Amino acid sequence: MFPSRHLASLSVCLLLTTSLSAQRNLEMGVQLGVDHFSGDLGNWDGAVQWNGIRPAMSITFRDYLNNPKRYITRALTTETRISWHRLGYNELAPTGGKSGVEMRNYRRGLNFRNDLFGISQHLVLNMYREPFQPLYQQRFFAFSFVGVGLFYGRPKADLFHGSMDMTNRYYAWADGTIRDKPRGDGTAIVIGQDGTYETDLYSWVIEGDGGGREATVLSKPPSPWHVGVPIGFGMRYMVTREVSVGMELSYYMFFTDMLDAVSNRYATYAEIGQAYPDSASQFMARYISDPTGWGTNGEESIFTSRRGNPGLPDSFSYLSVEVCWKFKRSRMRRSFVSL
Repeated sequence: MFPSRHLASLSVCLLLTTSLSAQRNLEMGVQLGVDHFSGDLGNWDGAVQWNGIRPAMSITFRDYLNNPKRYITRALTTETRISWHRLGYNELAPTGGKSGVEMRNYRRGLNFRNDLFGISQHLVLNMYREPFQPLYQQRFFAFSFVGVGLFYGRPKADLFHGSMDMTNRYYAWADGTIRDKPRGDGTAIVIGQDGTYETDLYSWVIEGDGGGREATVLSKPPSPWHVGVPIGFGMRYMVTREVSVGMELSYYMFFTDMLDAVSNRYATYAEIGQAYPDSASQFMARYISDPTGWGTNGEESIFTSRRGNPGLPDSFSYLSVEVCWKFKRSRMRRSFVSL
């Protein structure tokens, strides 16, 4: 369960703490946009995976620090952002006019969705021409920022048509269809994926690390908490004294390669057997690790493709449009929208 109450409480405490220092203004911006995940999954040859674009939104609080000298707008200020980013990719989905084994990673056939919730603090540089002229008279100004944030998310995969039972697993055929029976079975029918991401990838042993005598299995579940570093820039336009609209492009870098639960090599069948004594769980883990059956033969060898690249941490870009309102505060009364 996502701890939304914790993030809400943290943001409220931050705003209440700053309000004790006789703040005079508060800006609240609502951003809607899309994000693009950059990780280990993908079928496009270029850097942009066009079918990896997903929705996102955020709420940003600005100008809440004490302003005793009543600056019109600080050139250097801070902001706090609460955000939701849906990250995801499906290597079985047709893309770029190709399907099935025509796509470079179809035989690996991995997919995931991660609803990433976070709170971040940014240091913002506002760039405008006249420092002593009100921004609502200048209209346009640019900004850039860098920050740090804490994010929560557990990647899940769509691997079963219905409940998590091996009788409901998907079978990927070379022609790009998803069927209910193994390849070559003449009675198999096309069922497709149902779009329900029911499998928590952090709950299963599906990857190994290293090789030879140094080989280990990633038996410890990854942490759902991730530290990210957002950087970005954008433009804002002052419609009135209290309302502005803007556009922003930002990039979030992470210190983890597990936002998609894909990082290193496939776990061998022996390693999975050590983690799961009963045969039912073993076959389940083998399937979750290698949904198509083409990715690994269960042994560590040069003929077995790698699941991911641990040397490249995950990241995503975020393009958004914003509507922002400015609220005024008095030392002796509560906030109200200035008219």
